[in-house]
Amino acid sequence: MSTVIAETKDAIQNKLESQIEAAESKLDTLKARAGVAKAAVEIKAIADLVAQKGEIRQKLQAFKKASANNQEQAKKEIEALVAGFEKSVKEIGAKVKVH
Repeated sequence: MSTVIAETKDAIQNKLESQIEAAESKLDTLKARAGVAKAAVEIKAIADLVAQKGEIRQKLQAFKKASANNQEQAKKEIEALVAGFEKSVKEIGAKVKVH
């Protein structure tokens, strides 16, 4: 693997990890808010997001091991998962703030 490809892969990985960590941080805050409010719907939705977070982390681990041939497809898949995850976290956040 050339240095440029390795650096690009590392940059992509770092960007994705940063996005995941930011969403995880928001998710942790939401979990605390939902727990205090004892809002069953929000708690269930957050539990689902925690499971989704695990799936994203697994995909990111697979990305780290992906060959150059599979890297672009794995990147697109993870980006889509992260985008959906971020959107869901934001939606749950809005619901928790309302209560």
